[in-house]
Amino acid sequence: MELKDRVVVVTGGAHRVGRSIVLALAEAEAKVAIVYNSSADAAATTAGESIEAGASDAMAVQCDVSDPAPVASMVADVRGRLGSIDVLVNSASAFARDTFPTDDFSVWRSTFDVVLDGAFHCANAVAPDMVASGRGSIVNIVDLSAWQPWPGRMAHSVAKAALLALTRQFAVELAPAVRANAVALGPTIAPAKFDDAQIERLRARTLLGQWAGGVEAGRAVRYLVEADAVTGECLTVDSGEQYGHVRHRFSDE
Repeated sequence: MELKDRVVVVTGGAHRVGRSIVLALAEAEAKVAIVYNSSADAAATTAGESIEAGASDAMAVQCDVSDPAPVASMVADVRGRLGSIDVLVNSASAFARDTFPTDDFSVWRSTFDVVLDGAFHCANAVAPDMVASGRGSIVNIVDLSAWQPWPGRMAHSVAKAALLALTRQFAVELAPAVRANAVALGPTIAPAKFDDAQIERLRARTLLGQWAGGVEAGRAVRYLVEADAVTGECLTVDSGEQYGHVRHRFSDE
């Protein structure tokens, strides 16, 4: 799909990886809608940066993606301002720690509300117009926990695995008009709370000895949006983290 003047919605687009994705698509001269829940100032800043990067138009729109009613309103707002939606990137996520077994189900529920239900609600709202127009692209952002469960992150890991399965289901249900793919990220942008030791530990786990960076995440999403013969796939952008353990395992032999 040629991105120039296409309408793109990025959930969780106000900051970090979502912001990088927004800017990558803005550079292709798309019209971008930055969907945020509580980061109004960051979303407004990202909208301004998008115009500077080359977006033909940009807007920030508040939405709780876990609820289908606000999602429908958000889609209507974007359609009214920018036009019919051509691309949806589900980047909104949740990363709270949890324990198992537990008698507190709040993290489990809130994580699935955002990661899985949010992606479902957004895709469900934009798919009819995409199918009617004969074109559309959905990209879901997952990570390595979709394959490798992370201790203390049960809700996150299971939700991301489910989101990967949902990606393939979208591809099957919406073909041939709409393509659906995923990007699986490894170490990308270090959280502000990480100290130097934590950053170095994750860097050393990768084959390439580096954090991927937000720019690479944005490039991966742009590729999948523009690649007209790719659907139902997952592109891993992790600097080789998933295979880093192999190098270390045999390093002394």
